[in-house]
Amino acid sequence: MQSRLLRNIFSGHRASRRGVSVGRRMTRDDMITFDRIMTESAGGDHPGKKLPFRCQTADGKTVDSTGAFLVGELERLDMTLHEPLASVSWGRDIDLREDVTIADEVSSFTQSTYGSAGGLGTGNGVGNGKAWSGKVSDQITGVSVDIGKVVHPLTIWAVELKYTIPELESAARLGRPIDVQKFQAMQLKHQMDIDEQVYIGDTGLGLGGLINNAVVTPVNVPVGASGFTTWANKTPDEILADINLGLVTTWAASAWAVVPNRILIPPAQYGQLCTQKVSLAGNVSVLKYVLENNLLAQTQGKLEIKPLKWAIGAAVGGTIGTLGTGDRMVVYTKDKDRVRFPMTLLARTPVQYEGLYHKSTYYCRLGAVEVVYPQTLAYFDGI
Repeated sequence: MQSRLLRNIFSGHRASRRGVSVGRRMTRDDMITFDRIMTESAGGDHPGKKLPFRCQTADGKTVDSTGAFLVGELERLDMTLHEPLASVSWGRDIDLREDVTIADEVSSFTQSTYGSAGGLGTGNGVGNGKAWSGKVSDQITGVSVDIGKVVHPLTIWAVELKYTIPELESAARLGRPIDVQKFQAMQLKHQMDIDEQVYIGDTGLGLGGLINNAVVTPVNVPVGASGFTTWANKTPDEILADINLGLVTTWAASAWAVVPNRILIPPAQYGQLCTQKVSLAGNVSVLKYVLENNLLAQTQGKLEIKPLKWAIGAAVGGTIGTLGTGDRMVVYTKDKDRVRFPMTLLARTPVQYEGLYHKSTYYCRLGAVEVVYPQTLAYFDGI
């Protein structure tokens, strides 16, 4: 019945109640959805469910809800599902706090400050302030502890997947299961939302992320001999100096206790490090030289430099994701005791049956980046 209907469309009969003129080829404006064809071919009087708006795919065709296409006799259709291009990197750059549950509404942690006065009235300057005591001292110094609590919300994230029995049957006939495709789309949405929450937080909730947290004050890198701060206008020696400045400054902010082990920079600057040579006479890239010759490599560990798309435009006054508006270098220590992200695992409700629909909701809780030690995180703008 469906094949006869399609033949009638192209042979000049009325294609639909929209009135395709006799003898002309169907255009994009004459497209009807797959479920409408099925309804009319079955002899029903309902016109079928129309799309609420004009929606086009990358190839300029009107979207079909079930992905059914007219395939010619000599056409070879590639049945591979080509999903949208997307990339997430949050799992690479931050550790998870896994003790939170779906029942929790906030995540929190404490920050302690210790204090102690010097004994025998020696003061608290460098070189004194020790807890000395005499044989007959009647006043013994003590210690004080101040504990503050930092609280962040754990917000519910939820997406509903639903599809009708006819959709499932039609998709099964086509070999492109609609339930699997929607599940994959939901998973991609879940990962992309986490990626954004980890790196830049959420504007509506007033939360910052790993690269724009309010507890960190950004500083600008020095101006080079060219008169610019950007690495594109700096020499390899000046770039090396900027990277070393980031490492030493962050190390100093932690009272020389924690050496940063990770640097995040925009992809363009990362590509420059990979290709630019340290000197005209050598064949070693700036990136390789930095990784082999830095204070972390010479002391206790390994430095990692990674490209990050969110660092584009992240500088003060810039627009995140927009080239040429001010880029940022992020220097920090990747350690769950220093910085982490609280979230729960993705769960789902049992499948519910409502009329022709099968419904299920996937949900979890997403928190905000917890910077436990702000001294171990630093931002350097203008690169």
